[in-house]
Amino acid sequence: MVYILLGNGFEEIETLAPCDILRRAEAEVTLVSVSGHPVMGAHGIAVGADCMVEDVRLAKKDTVVLPGGWGGVKSVEGNETAMRLLAEAWELGCTVAAICAGPTALAKLHITDGKKATCYPGLEDLMGDACMQKGEAVVRDGRLITGEAPGAAIAFGLALLEHIKGSEAAHAVADGMVLR
Repeated sequence: MVYILLGNGFEEIETLAPCDILRRAEAEVTLVSVSGHPVMGAHGIAVGADCMVEDVRLAKKDTVVLPGGWGGVKSVEGNETAMRLLAEAWELGCTVAAICAGPTALAKLHITDGKKATCYPGLEDLMGDACMQKGEAVVRDGRLITGEAPGAAIAFGLALLEHIKGSEAAHAVADGMVLR
């Protein structure tokens, strides 16, 4: 299962593009609210979540994704259950992924310490002891996947798909989307 955490102010494209890409390959994706129903995106797009963060029960094979959007990241950081879920996911051995401002929340939990990562340009000072890869759209370091910004949303989604279902599935979805 892939759990995508949503707080009010989340970045819509960083949520919906990866969700769409994963579901095209029949990956199980659950949109998880930390802010109630519906969850309001940074650009006024309301999204209905599948469940609340309190309802999530992790298994080792799961993936937890944190989209950016400063408001959404702050909503997640302000939710003790959501932060505990991210920490638990990492400790359990799950894949943890974040894009844009999202990696800064992972840095607060020391998930990115000593790991290669990227984040929204200008937020590198909030990344603690991560080995920053400035200018990279997507960086994968083991079971940590980070993305740079909204413009990397499709590449981030494909990296998640490749990690979960393999390169053949990612290539098939990219071909079907006519990515050039």
